[in-house]
Amino acid sequence: MSEAMKALQEKVGVGADGAFGPNTARAIAKHYDLDANHGAHLLGQAHHESGGFKKTTESLYYSTPERIQAVWPTRFETIADAEPYAKNSEALANKVYGGRMGNNGEGFKWRGRGFLQITGRDQYRLFASEMRLPEVMDDPDLCASKYAFDTAIWYFKTNFLFRVADGGVTDAVIRKITRRVNGGYHGVDDRIAQTTKIHGWLSA
Repeated sequence: MSEAMKALQEKVGVGADGAFGPNTARAIAKHYDLDANHGAHLLGQAHHESGGFKKTTESLYYSTPERIQAVWPTRFETIADAEPYAKNSEALANKVYGGRMGNNGEGFKWRGRGFLQITGRDQYRLFASEMRLPEVMDDPDLCASKYAFDTAIWYFKTNFLFRVADGGVTDAVIRKITRRVNGGYHGVDDRIAQTTKIHGWLSA
C-alpha cells in the first residue's frame, strides 16, 4: 500500500498498516460522514483507479513508442513521432498536457495525483481554492500523499457523483459513475466487484 493510505488511516483513527479492508473502509466512511452507497462508490472507484490504493501519482512512463502512439493517436500520428518520448515521463507529460488545462507548458508538474488522479493546473487550483488548501499550488505532491483521498471526495462532489450514487449499488449505476470518472468503461468489471464488496462491508 502507499504512504497515502497510511496517512489516511492515521487521520481516520485506525492502525496505519497500509492495508485496506473492512475496518479501514468503515472508519473512512464514518470520518467523512459517507453512507454505504456514497462510501462504496467512492472507495470502489478509488481502489481501481489507484491500483488498490498503491498508486497516487501518474507515471506516464511508456517503454515503447508503439504504446504511446496507441494511447494518444491524435497527439502522435506515427510511431516515429512518439519515439522521443519513450521512457521519458517528463517529456511526455509536457507534450500531452503542457498546453492544456492551464498547464502553460508544465504538464509534468501538474500530472495526475491522488486516488482519483486530478490533472492539470486548473483542477489543482479549483481543488486548492474550494478546499482552502493554498499550499497545494506550491507543492502539488501533497495531492499524492496528505490529500490523496480529499482529492477523490472533491472530485465526486464537484462532478455530482454522490447524487448518482444515491441510485444504489447496481451494475448500471457503477457503469454510469465509471463513465464519468474514466471517460469510458475501462476496468468496469473490477470496479463493480470492488464497489459491491465495499458496500457489503459498509452495510454490515
